[in-house]
Amino acid sequence: MIKTSIRSGRKNLHFYLLASLFTALTAAGAFIRIPLPYVPITLQTFFVLLAGLILGPQFGFLSQIIYLTVGLIGLPVFANGGGIGYIFQPTFGYLLGYPVSAYVVGRLLWNHTIDFNASFVRFFVANLIGVLVIFVFGLTGLYLNLRYVAGKALSLTTLMWTGFIVFIPGDLIKILTCSIIAKKLIPKIRFIYEQENG
Repeated sequence: MIKTSIRSGRKNLHFYLLASLFTALTAAGAFIRIPLPYVPITLQTFFVLLAGLILGPQFGFLSQIIYLTVGLIGLPVFANGGGIGYIFQPTFGYLLGYPVSAYVVGRLLWNHTIDFNASFVRFFVANLIGVLVIFVFGLTGLYLNLRYVAGKALSLTTLMWTGFIVFIPGDLIKILTCSIIAKKLIPKIRFIYEQENG
């Protein structure tokens, strides 16, 4: 029983360390830009999805909660800085969607533990739903910010175009890339998920 507890503790330690790593990767992703026409790609969403896939719902969620906390206490880990005042940024809703997205993606792939035999389609669908979760939070936050903070009237067409449609090509690339990488990577790091025998 003591050995089992020690193994479980070591396993959790691995995941806490990985959660911290994905916190750092998400922060770095805000400043990594891949130029595309009209809207450049940043890698934040990519790392949010990957956190959910690799860490599962609990630790994927934790990695993004830490990211939000670090940013809101003042460290400049968001695209335009940090601090509690960031809640008034038009894009803050997207950030609020990160923990929920990581949780949902992890829940769709995991069933108590990682599914090593998950199909590529399952990875893709989990990531697609995860991105849609971010957009639900993001569009809601964008509308509320522009309506009640900036005092601007915004039509549904304009809202959908500026807050959703223009990002579709880049996000599809991230969904596809993340699905391919996770599908290949997870079996290679199987040791992280398995407790030692004996």
